[in-house]
Amino acid sequence: MAPGPAVLTGRCHCGAIRYEMPAEVLHHALCHCGDCRRHAGAPMVAWAMVPAGQLKVTGQPKVYRSSGHGRRHFCEACGTGLFYVNEAMLPGMIDIQTGTLDDPGALPAQAHIQVAERIGWMETAHALPSFDRYPG
Repeated sequence: MAPGPAVLTGRCHCGAIRYEMPAEVLHHALCHCGDCRRHAGAPMVAWAMVPAGQLKVTGQPKVYRSSGHGRRHFCEACGTGLFYVNEAMLPGMIDIQTGTLDDPGALPAQAHIQVAERIGWMETAHALPSFDRYPG
């Protein structure tokens, strides 16, 4: 029997919602838009897009109408943001927040998007001092 297609797994923080997605995605981008920042409370959010039918979800995410057509799915128990759907702009597609993957390093980002809304200091954030843990 031939092996099936490669899949990636992920979950919310508390584990109430788990998912499987294909390892081959349409794109994987770091989004800098204000909506993503506000929803995640982070300077950017990593999203991988797949056809919605290829995402398998265990558990029931809560859906928030974040804009006229945008729908953000999150865990009601712990608040973790998980998925984004916009049928008007991206029919049949779903974006997955890849920071929630069990192995986020398994799917490298391919691009920065919505940089017109990027926080100014994010452009040079890679140049900041780095520490393996909290600085001493």
